[in-house]
Amino acid sequence: MPKVTEIAAGLAAPIVEACGCTLWDVEYVKEAGEWYLRVYIDREGGVSINDCEAVSRPLSDALDEADPIEGSYTLEVSSAGADRVLKRPEHFARFRGEPVDVRLYRAREGRKELTGTLKGYDDGDVTVELDGTDTLLEKKDVAQVRLHVTF
Repeated sequence: MPKVTEIAAGLAAPIVEACGCTLWDVEYVKEAGEWYLRVYIDREGGVSINDCEAVSRPLSDALDEADPIEGSYTLEVSSAGADRVLKRPEHFARFRGEPVDVRLYRAREGRKELTGTLKGYDDGDVTVELDGTDTLLEKKDVAQVRLHVTF
């Protein structure tokens, strides 16, 4: 049986594309006793509140019709954000050469968070340039990779 996120992504993708955006990610999480279905979208030049609303209304109707989720939940449609999490191979390919923040499960040389330039991705293994040296971080060690934002 497909996961809730897969079903929601299948329903969301054509709606998101019809609105001129791309589907970045879908999460179904429980926080403070409440379930949330979060749909993250992206658009060249940035996502506006109008983009989120244009996706949210028809997606809500499609979810009501398909009824893939038992019980109540809150639907949230938002931008993937400037500091977006990279999860899929296409995310890593798109942002190769960009600065990223990598959070590790265990400290490496006393640090659990590293910032460097994304050099590559291979089946979960991430290569990041740290202090001028390409460093391979194995999938089992990497908790999360996000785009680095400098203000």
